[in-house]
Amino acid sequence: MRVAVVGGTGDFGLALAERLAESGVEVVIGSRDAARAEEKARDAGAAAGAANEDAVRGVDLVVLATKADAALPTAGQLAAAIGATPVLSVASELRFTKEGVFPTDDPRSIAERLQDTLHGPVTAGLHSLAASSLAHGKAEGDAFVCGDDADAKALSLELAGHVVRGRALDAGPLASARALEGMTAVIVNLNKRYKGHAGVVVTGLP
Repeated sequence: MRVAVVGGTGDFGLALAERLAESGVEVVIGSRDAARAEEKARDAGAAAGAANEDAVRGVDLVVLATKADAALPTAGQLAAAIGATPVLSVASELRFTKEGVFPTDDPRSIAERLQDTLHGPVTAGLHSLAASSLAHGKAEGDAFVCGDDADAKALSLELAGHVVRGRALDAGPLASARALEGMTAVIVNLNKRYKGHAGVVVTGLP
């Protein structure tokens, strides 16, 4: 599998690229700055680094790992280059307040809004994982992936299985991204309250 990680020079994208490369996945790190992408690709052991438009061409799956506020604009800019290639959205739109961290007020997930912008199928996942959890090895716990296209979801589940010590679990249709993105707020609140690196493990499944 050949994967492009757009936003691969950021904390989460770079940690994800490192774990995927360690697992034998062919990874291309994408960035607005091609030179920076090439430098980070060498650091991560990735196959290559390139400007985003070049990174997303000829891959099996694009991981959109930018910050949440850049996800939709970046997808719009890359839609033609991505074409029909499946995209995995990992972003969560959060509101930070004195009372705690809350999910977005928008009733639709970022992943659902991305599907309106992109030509190929969008899946959502990895929202229970943090950059700090991936920085030094596979993350503890399970990973969740949702989507409406079976083939795209299978690719995303395969990717997720490379970066967690637990299981990669099918969390249903793309509409489930609303819950998965909201779960990020819960995890951030737990980490702030207990000074930890929370993950999620599902029990009771065969």
